[in-house]
Amino acid sequence: MKTRKFQTVSSPSIADTLSARSASTVWSSATGSSSLQEEILRGSSKLELRRYVRSLKKQFTHEELIEQSSMLIRRVQEHPCLRSAETVLLYNSLPDEVYTHALIRQLHAEGKTVLLPVVVSETEMEIRHYTSPSSFKESSYGILEPVGEAFTDFPSITFALIPGMAFDAARHRLGRGKGYYDRFLPLLTNAYKLGICFPFQSLPSIPIDEYDQLVDEVIC
Repeated sequence: MKTRKFQTVSSPSIADTLSARSASTVWSSATGSSSLQEEILRGSSKLELRRYVRSLKKQFTHEELIEQSSMLIRRVQEHPCLRSAETVLLYNSLPDEVYTHALIRQLHAEGKTVLLPVVVSETEMEIRHYTSPSSFKESSYGILEPVGEAFTDFPSITFALIPGMAFDAARHRLGRGKGYYDRFLPLLTNAYKLGICFPFQSLPSIPIDEYDQLVDEVIC
């Protein structure tokens, strides 16, 4: 996994640095970066980091995110753990996430059992079979989710693609704040958990607590 860092001109406050796009804040994949920027990010709360990542996403058009997604998904397709898996957990991407719709259709066409998460309450999600592009309904969160019975044979899942607001080099994940994946991932005892995000969502450090779950690897 490539190491990417942020570069910025100093800002008068953490809130200003983390909340909005400006001419003084840019994404850089260069080896040199601002130690001040890393210090600010390392000292930020999860809420501040989510605001920061959202501000970065706004720099890109939908088409640009789709283009970035294609390179990331190609690496997922080539991953040996996915290639050997028969039952896989994916996610039906939102507009600001790495695009997975084509990957879902592809793996289903290849004969793999494809599962997708469904939010069922304020605290819980379950997973269901993907059967076709027409087997979706829109949830209260505006997410297209598969209909049908819940899938509960969790030990049979050997590969899981996990989205995140951000990841760090230690494989810590920053979610959207509801804790759905942190409660669900411990059930995937046999799955290789591959985190995925855009390069600008790779952060120097993410604050963690006892309930946060690590992934096995991150593609960004």
